[in-house]
Amino acid sequence: EVNIDQGNQYIIFSDMSEIININNIETLKMIKVTAIIKSDNKIPIIIKSDNANYNNLNHNTIFTSNVSIEYLNNKIYSEKIDLNFENMVVKITENVKYEGPYGLVKSDNIVIDLIKKKANIFMNNETEKVKIDKK
Repeated sequence: EVNIDQGNQYIIFSDMSEIININNIETLKMIKVTAIIKSDNKIPIIIKSDNANYNNLNHNTIFTSNVSIEYLNNKIYSEKIDLNFENMVVKITENVKYEGPYGLVKSDNIVIDLIKKKANIFMNNETEKVKIDKK
């Protein structure tokens, strides 16, 4: 359990983990991972994945393979999430699908600014459009 800043906590655990050294930084290579971000509003964000690399120094975590995020009635699925606490940004990439109370969104990327609480949804190729299916 890590206190990210005042009122925000980050909890991460896994079925298996191994300590590895990446660029002289102690990193946990994790399998079958669950992470929970708790903020002032007490509503948790839950992230699950098959694999993750957790940086012990700055707590940045890269989740890969069968990644899901749950927040209230919203779910995001992808193959990769880069959770960066230094920049307070979450980058969700690779086969991104969002399901919420108003419909389904498919895109290549979702970038969430954790400070401003704003998301940017976009495709890698500017000529392609984000797919939106309303309920």
